Amino acid sequence: MSTLQKLDKPESAAAAYVLIISGVVAALQIGKLPPALPELSTSLGLSLMQAGFLLSLVQLAGMSLALVVGLSADGIGLRRSMLMGLIVLGLASAMGALAQSAAALMFWRAIEGLGFLWVTLPAPGLIRKRVSEQQVRKLLGYWGAYMPAGTALTLLLGPLWLPVWGWQTWWCLFAVLSWGMALVLWRLVPADVAPSAHQSEQSSLDLQVAWPQRLRETLTASGPWLVALSFAMYSGQWLAVVGFLPSIYTQAGLSGATLGALTAMAAAVNMIGNMASGRLLQKGIHPSVLLSVGFGAMALGAFLAFSEWTSTAPWVRYAGVLMFSACGGLVPGTLFSLSVRLAPHERNVSTTVGWMQQCSAAGQFAGPPTVAWLASQVGGWQWTWAATGLCCVSGWILSFLIAKALSSQKGSV
Repeated sequence: MSTLQKLDKPESAAAAYVLIISGVVAALQIGKLPPALPELSTSLGLSLMQAGFLLSLVQLAGMSLALVVGLSADGIGLRRSMLMGLIVLGLASAMGALAQSAAALMFWRAIEGLGFLWVTLPAPGLIRKRVSEQQVRKLLGYWGAYMPAGTALTLLLGPLWLPVWGWQTWWCLFAVLSWGMALVLWRLVPADVAPSAHQSEQSSLDLQVAWPQRLRETLTASGPWLVALSFAMYSGQWLAVVGFLPSIYTQAGLSGATLGALTAMAAAVNMIGNMASGRLLQKGIHPSVLLSVGFGAMALGAFLAFSEWTSTAPWVRYAGVLMFSACGGLVPGTLFSLSVRLAPHERNVSTTVGWMQQCSAAGQFAGPPTVAWLASQVGGWQWTWAATGLCCVSGWILSFLIAKALSSQKGSV
């Protein structure tokens, strides 16, 4: 049972929704690139492989620093970390607008990754502090939708904005949004609530546990590894498929509002699965069932979307993309809930979330370049389903191991 003080006041729930919107604003920084890739390829001369690395480079900070941020989040302050992240995101986006080469743009994308990490890592823990136990599963399911929400908005607006005003003003737009969101968060989300006397005593005991021990406790437990690897199997393939959709559909001759609507819908439906996961978990559906269904639907959806067997049925292919994204959304919402349940101790929750995010970032870093390399080798996207299918098989195996871990945890209580 958590020792954190839970609040049921309406303003506390409102603060939690501000935190979720902050995550959406951070996700806009990730999602702003895919619709701009065709223009960037022309203006900066990007190759397909460079485009793949540019798509995934924002995850470099997460891949290398997420665990460190998770360890230090409580010391820095969760709210302060999110404010710092939004400010850094705005600065990196503004500087990226001035880039004159692919290398310069890649550098500022990496800095954006650091800001993204500062925003998204502390948010689940801060949401837990702000709301009651009855609300937390639902709101963590909503939090899991921050990434598809931000991606969908940029995919929808990008094809309308970019042909008129260009990619530099697109970057500047999100710099202003990040700074504006920092102001909103500063004004509407109060500082952390001071713990009661008995909570202070327990918190002091937990803080006396040195970070090397907390790190060792986390990385020697099976639970954090299971959720982290599962997230990597999900995130790498989702970003690879959705991230390259604008380029794939541009090659197919689509443009403007049609391109924006189709690609935005593919990202937006992911929110259905994220939000449904929280509701289904509240109703008692076992997490491993949701993970198995999510990974299974992703495998089938990718096959329908990219297989040569569906090459003459474009709407079947698009239905496959929607299935891939919508049902796949069950996975992250479930894993955010599991990261709290499978942490080895209350003092290890932030570290467990950090490790999950670090492996997720590694998946997102590796996924797009791998799919781009495969496409360049075979001369098209027709074998993409095979690469994503390997991730889904790994996700199935991990879901069975998670079921076993939860069963052992229940039996030990």
